[in-house]
Amino acid sequence: MTTNCPTSPEDPRFKELEKIIAENKDIPGSLIQVLHKAQNLFGYLPEEVQVKVSDGLNIPISEVYGVVTFYSLFTMTKKGKCRISVCLGTACYVKGAGDIVAAFKKELGIDIGDTTKDGLFTLDSSRCVGACGMAPVLTINEDVHGLVTKDDVPKLLEKYRGEAGGDKEAVS
Repeated sequence: MTTNCPTSPEDPRFKELEKIIAENKDIPGSLIQVLHKAQNLFGYLPEEVQVKVSDGLNIPISEVYGVVTFYSLFTMTKKGKCRISVCLGTACYVKGAGDIVAAFKKELGIDIGDTTKDGLFTLDSSRCVGACGMAPVLTINEDVHGLVTKDDVPKLLEKYRGEAGGDKEAVS
């Protein structure tokens, strides 16, 4: 997945988006599928991409925007290569999820909803991962980590920095 900001309609990813739209244009109810593919292509769904989808599928921009803002799987903001989401549901919160969030904030120098300046990490929260027996739980991209403590945070960051090719010392 690419997370570079589209700078103009000349961005080559817009040509790929046009192909995606053309392949799905005549399929009823294809908006979510097109948005999903567009987000995989761009890394997020900025206004320029939403307008292109709206025009290409002949759907009002308000409908596209409504779908993007309704479903939590879509984002209109650039996300890092490693998306950290700490569960703040009741079981996780009671078992220390708040301390884990505080540790990530301190280590990364960002708040919930923010991305590090190097584009490596985004810190988010969720309400329930469905793994309450392993509370507290967090996900990093598609990986689920259970029974996490605040002391595990530096090790997790080091692991994902290494996997993503990030600078071991860079935190913000």
